[in-house]
Amino acid sequence: MGADRVGGGRGRDGERRWLGGLRTSGGWPLALAVALPLVSGVLVVAQAWVLAHLLGGAASGTLAPEAETKGALALAGLFLARAGLAYGMERAGSAGAERIKARLRLALFDDWMARRPDWATGRASGALASALLEQVEALDGFFARFLPAMVAATVLPIGFAACVFPVDWVVGLLLLVTAPLIPLFMALVGWGAEAAGEAQASALSRLSGFFGDRLRGLSTLVLFGQAEREKAAMAQAGEEWRLRTLKVLRIAFLSSAVLEFFAALGVAGVALYVGLSFLGFVTLGSAPLTLEAGLFCLLMAPEIYAPLRQLAAHYHDRASAKAAVGEIAAQFGTLPALVSPKPAQEPDLATPLSDPAGVEVSALTLRTPDGARPVLDAADLRLAPGSHVAILGASGSGKSTLLEALAGLRAAQGTIRLAGRPLEEIAEPALRQAVALLPQRPHLFAGTIAQNIRLADPLAGDAVVIEAAERARVLDFAWDLPDGLETRIGEGGFGLSGGERHRVALARLYLRQPSILLLDEPTAHLDRQTEREVLDDILRFAAERDRTLIAATHSLEVAQRMDLVLRIENRRLIPLSGRPRPILASRENAA
Repeated sequence: MGADRVGGGRGRDGERRWLGGLRTSGGWPLALAVALPLVSGVLVVAQAWVLAHLLGGAASGTLAPEAETKGALALAGLFLARAGLAYGMERAGSAGAERIKARLRLALFDDWMARRPDWATGRASGALASALLEQVEALDGFFARFLPAMVAATVLPIGFAACVFPVDWVVGLLLLVTAPLIPLFMALVGWGAEAAGEAQASALSRLSGFFGDRLRGLSTLVLFGQAEREKAAMAQAGEEWRLRTLKVLRIAFLSSAVLEFFAALGVAGVALYVGLSFLGFVTLGSAPLTLEAGLFCLLMAPEIYAPLRQLAAHYHDRASAKAAVGEIAAQFGTLPALVSPKPAQEPDLATPLSDPAGVEVSALTLRTPDGARPVLDAADLRLAPGSHVAILGASGSGKSTLLEALAGLRAAQGTIRLAGRPLEEIAEPALRQAVALLPQRPHLFAGTIAQNIRLADPLAGDAVVIEAAERARVLDFAWDLPDGLETRIGEGGFGLSGGERHRVALARLYLRQPSILLLDEPTAHLDRQTEREVLDDILRFAAERDRTLIAATHSLEVAQRMDLVLRIENRRLIPLSGRPRPILASRENAA
């Protein structure tokens, strides 16, 4: 299953088409859930006819005991068959909806993973999680209940009326005239339900994002004494969600009451006509209405409205699903396709990068994560394989943004080439194998220190992991821990200092053996002696296979050990010192 994006998913019409297109992913269970109500409709007609025959014969005294027994057994069989079909429809609808939800969640997750990490930084994680969980779950009622009810409401009333017409054309005409009033008023009420559902879905996303952000910063709120204020804000947001939910329920109950009213009027009209016909006050038909025929018409009248009433009961599921689709599109910016053709094989995309590898940048323009301002404007840079470069600059000048763009983790304007190949043409596995980025705040996961190091190579043996840990100076503190490298740490490296977390992340880099090293403050949180030792190891590692090293730093100790020192200032790359091997050009300097 691919996660191709459907550009036509934006807009109300596109979202409706996309929602309808999900039916194919429900497979045979959903097709069975749609077909079973139609089969049950055939049994409804047979049941009404058998019951009318039994009651008419019993009332007139013309029904033989044997026929009465057979009729009762047939009636019981029809009741049981309809109950079994209803149970099967419910199970099949749920199974089909679960298939669709599972595939949609995978498609959304694939779409998320296919994007650069900077895409998620500008969005509330709680809102994205809500789109994956609650909003996808809101589609359940649409496929499990509304879709089968819609097909039944489209086919069965016409079929039932066609069965009544040969018995009495007046009753059939009366049913055909009154039945369309239910969908008409259902659509009118549905407009309000749809608007309320969209507001509810939007409120749920805001509430999820609000809760996720506050939970993530709970320790900071407590330290600054703002926990109670945020608690009150959370209660207010929850109250807003409650009120919007009640508004949706009020509309749903109102629509059900209106439709029940019109259904009752239709049934009452049929009953009045049949009663007056029996009394001889109405003689519109070509022949007098018999008792059995009258009973059959009375029994079929509520059944004609039953599919429409069932559709009305689940109409709010449609409004909820449409609102959920709109919220998914708003959060992801597009709607993914659940099934996509396999892309053509391009062998060169999977080819590993040449080793050693140089870096070339042409007309590179970078902006801040929020896109508010540029941090680098039309810069050119060419680094020969094996170059060692330090990038200086004030905080917020764009050093980290530049490293993330070179690693393919941030959108950029211009051209980036690694080992002579455009960045966008390098397959993800080859890119991650060749390029290693040590961020300023590396993330460690809950587990042992060895497991966190082995994240760079899950198949690495213990000896290789120990060698990487020793090179990154992890063993300097790990041997003092109770279980050494097998000591468990918490999420985010809880239990280690900032410098120790940084060294564990550096050990990952040594374990991967990349061709290009991108280091963001590699010696941060280290004392001067440890900084010198760690830097010696980094430079020694880079020199082993003529690796290209680019380090963003505030440390003059690091800058003085590099071949070339650049500074980001006024959106330009300015060379401060260097050797002949790297070549730097700047469009603005050239001008």
